[in-house]
Amino acid sequence: MTEEKDKTPKTIAELGEFGLIDLLTKNIELTQPSTVRGIGDDAAVLENGDKYLLISKDILLEGIHFDMVYQPLTHLGYKAVAINLSDIYAMNGTPTHILVGIGISSRYTLEAVQEIYKGIKLACKRYKVDFIGGDTSSSVQGLIISVTVLGSVDKDKVVYRGVSLPNELLCVSGDLGGAYAGLLILEREKAEFTANPDMQPDLTGNEYVLERFLKPEPRQDIIKIFKDLKIKPTAMIDISDGLASEIKHLCNYSDLGCAIFEDKIPIAKQTYEIAHSFKMDPTVFALNGGEDYELLFTIRQEDYDKIKNIAEISVIGHMNDNDSGINLITKSGSLVKIKAQGWDHLKK
Repeated sequence: MTEEKDKTPKTIAELGEFGLIDLLTKNIELTQPSTVRGIGDDAAVLENGDKYLLISKDILLEGIHFDMVYQPLTHLGYKAVAINLSDIYAMNGTPTHILVGIGISSRYTLEAVQEIYKGIKLACKRYKVDFIGGDTSSSVQGLIISVTVLGSVDKDKVVYRGVSLPNELLCVSGDLGGAYAGLLILEREKAEFTANPDMQPDLTGNEYVLERFLKPEPRQDIIKIFKDLKIKPTAMIDISDGLASEIKHLCNYSDLGCAIFEDKIPIAKQTYEIAHSFKMDPTVFALNGGEDYELLFTIRQEDYDKIKNIAEISVIGHMNDNDSGINLITKSGSLVKIKAQGWDHLKK
C-alpha cells in the first residue's frame, strides 16, 4: 500500500494570495476595545465617537500591478488612490483622508514623480479627500506606491461582507470585464511594439476599456443612491479580483450559496466586441478579469422596487442555502459551478 501524498501547500505560490492571508492572520488576537472589525473585510472598523472610523490599505508594485511600458504616470497616481477609496465605499462609508508611501528607483526623474503626485492630487480633489502625509524611500527594484485610506460611516449604516440571508437579491453596479479588455489591448500593443519598436500603437476606438483599466473610478455615486433611496445593503464587497472571486467571498462569509444568471451580468458593448476579437467569452472577462472596482452587494427583496429602474444597478441573481452551491445559470439554461480564477499575484 502506498502512502497518500501530503497535499498541504509548501510554498507561497501554491497557497496563493488568499491562502497566504488566511495562514498569516488566522491566529491574530484583537486586544483593543476600540477595534470593532479587524482583518477580513474591505476595511478595518474602529470606534470613533458617534461614527465608525474605517481604515484600508493597498500597495502597487511595478512589474506586478502595473507596467510602465503603457501606464501613464498621472493615471497611476490617480488609480493608486481610487482603488483604496473603493474599499471604503464597499463598507457604505465616506473616504476622508489618505497617506501615501512611495519607493522610487534612481531611473525615475523628478518630473516623473511629480506626474504621479499630480494624479494623486487629482483623485483627492475629485473625491474630496485630504492628502495628509506619508513617506518616501529609495527602491532598488522599480516603483512602489502604498496608500492608506481613512473614512467614516454612521454606526447603523456600516455594511460588512457577510450578513446576507437566503433569497436576498445579488446586485452589481456598472458593468464588468472592461478593465480586463483594456489590459488585453495594451498587452497586445506592447507585444507588437517589442517585436517592432518602429510601430505606433493602435488604440483607436478602445478608449472606454482603456480608461476602465488605467484610471478606474470608485463608485461614490452608488453610495449616494443608497442614501437617497434609504437602502442599506445586507452585505457588500468591491470587485477587484473578478466577479467569481467576490461572489465566493460573500457566500463564504455568510455561509450561503447563490445562483447568478449569465444573461443578467452587465457587460459593455465594447467589452463584448474586444472579447470576440480575442476569440474569448465575454462572460469570462466579467467573472475572472478583475480590476473593475464595481460594487457587489445583496439587498432584501422588499427593496427591489427601489432599485429596479436604476440604470447603474443590475440584479444578477439571488442567495441560496449553502447546500445549493455557488452556481452560474448559463444563457442556455445549464447550471455551472462557479470557480474563482481571478488574478492572483502570488500564484505561479
